[in-house]
This record gives sequence, structure tokens and C-alpha cells, in this order.
Amino acid sequence: MHHNKHHSHRQPGKSGICSQGGFSLVEMVVFMVIVTTAIAGVIGALSFMGRHSADPLVRKQAIAIAESLMQEIQQMPFTFCDPDDPNASTATGYGDCANPQNATLNGPTPSTESRYSATDPFDNVADYGGFAMPGGGCAGICRIGNATALPGLNPYAASVAISQVGASGAFSALPADAVLQIVITVTGPADTTIRLTGYRVRYAPRI
Repeated sequence: MHHNKHHSHRQPGKSGICSQGGFSLVEMVVFMVIVTTAIAGVIGALSFMGRHSADPLVRKQAIAIAESLMQEIQQMPFTFCDPDDPNASTATGYGDCANPQNATLNGPTPSTESRYSATDPFDNVADYGGFAMPGGGCAGICRIGNATALPGLNPYAASVAISQVGASGAFSALPADAVLQIVITVTGPADTTIRLTGYRVRYAPRI
């Protein structure tokens, strides 16, 4: 009985299955293209954010200007009469006043008043309607009573808008003219804009 044995002979260095370690040249090229594209995208996003994001210090300075001006305005009297009026502490309506405080919400009453005057200064909330810095004798951002621009704040600007907001929303139980909304807008470098909103309610005849 003869057994035919078939022996498989493999030549050194040759195999039916090719196993290689690492990456092929094509894989490396594809990998580099993907990584390069990803890095370019990240750099572009960071660049865009850098151009369109406000510097934290600039934003903090703008907020400080807005909050300071808001505090100044809200601490002013708000009655039927201008505080210079002899009936300011007793008037129960605009008809009791020679100079009613609601005469205008777009400038001081009387019009001769100035935020920087030592003799005829702003003295009520409504005086600030339409107020802006730079402007009104201030070449930049100024403190109340002093028209000298504060150093380092020339890139900033501030404006005030005042409107009557009673008889609606949270103030629906009050007359329209009994509540003033104060909106302060401050702009600065890097397209920074801060908008602060506050309210002042009249407590007549008290100031």
C-alpha cells in the first residue's frame, strides 16, 4: 500500500497572507491631509473668535461705566415737580408745579441744567433722557460735576434713554407716568456693547 504524501514547500520570504506593520504611504498621506485640514479649521475658528470676542477687561470696564451711571441716575429725585420747584415736596400732581418733572424725557428741565454745572446741575431722573458721553461738555467719559474726561476711557461712549413704562406688565397697577425705565448703553473697543436697564418709581409727594 503506497501512501502518496504531498508536501507543501514554501519558499522563504513568501507567504499566502501578507502581514505588514505600520502604515502604508497612502495611509500616511491621507492621515496628514485630514490632520492638516482639522488644524486649519481650529486655527480659523480661534481667529474668528479672537476678532469678534470682546476683551474681558474691556467688557468689565464697559459694565463699570454703565453701572456707575445707572446708580447715579436712580439716586436722583423723582416727584411731580423739578426738585428746584418750591412745591416739590408737597405737590400731588403736575398742576401743583411751576416746573413739572415730566416736561420732557429727552433732556433736562429746565434746559439750562448740566450734569457738570456746580450751580445748575442735573437734579432729577428725567434730566438724563437723551444724555450722552462724549457730549454735553465732556470729551469722553466724565464724572458728575466734572467735565474733565477720565484718562484711558476715550474709546468708550455712553448714552441714556428714559421712557414711561407704568400701566403695563409688572407696573400695571401704577399710572404710566409713575414709572420710568432707564436704559444705559455703553460701547467700547472690539465691538463691545453693554446695555443696562433699570427702573425708578415715583413716591409722591416724597422724593
